[in-house]
Amino acid sequence: TPMPIVFLQILIVALLVIGGVYVCDQDRGVPFVGVLLTFFLVTFTFVATSTRFGRYIYAVGGNAEAARRAGIAVNRIRIYGFMLSSFMAGCGGIILASRLRSVSTDAGGGALELSAISAAVIGGTSLFGGSGRVVSALLGALVVASVENGMGLLGLSAGIKFVVTGFVLVLAVLVDALARRSRRSSGIA
Repeated sequence: TPMPIVFLQILIVALLVIGGVYVCDQDRGVPFVGVLLTFFLVTFTFVATSTRFGRYIYAVGGNAEAARRAGIAVNRIRIYGFMLSSFMAGCGGIILASRLRSVSTDAGGGALELSAISAAVIGGTSLFGGSGRVVSALLGALVVASVENGMGLLGLSAGIKFVVTGFVLVLAVLVDALARRSRRSSGIA
């Protein structure tokens, strides 16, 4: 590619980034967390669908032994997956701390794990591995957040919120298991 075209492409991307930062800085209704969410959504969707690493993650999640026999370094992919997960958990913690403007030692406890697992399963990620999409997990998170927000608006106690969220999670796991069983018996999967 000729150098002037590369320079022009870099200039356009830089101007778009500067324009986006300017708009977000003017308090015009675009929170910075929304920009980060969009960035991570696009990045991880690309990684999961268009890279070898994304295919390897799905392969190891679906059947580690088959992936190993196919020549995939299963332990390395698992370590990279855990590193990526830890990085995202750290980013989430920093964002939560910046939004709350304080940090507590028990800030990560409570319903966060239950909500995260529920969001992934409701979004269609199988607990048995090998399936799921980034956008579906985001939609699952929106469903869980809507249910929790609705329960908060109704003034329900924390115990009832846990029970309802747990019930939704059990229902999603049951539907996933039944769908997996029906696919297996019909010979689809």
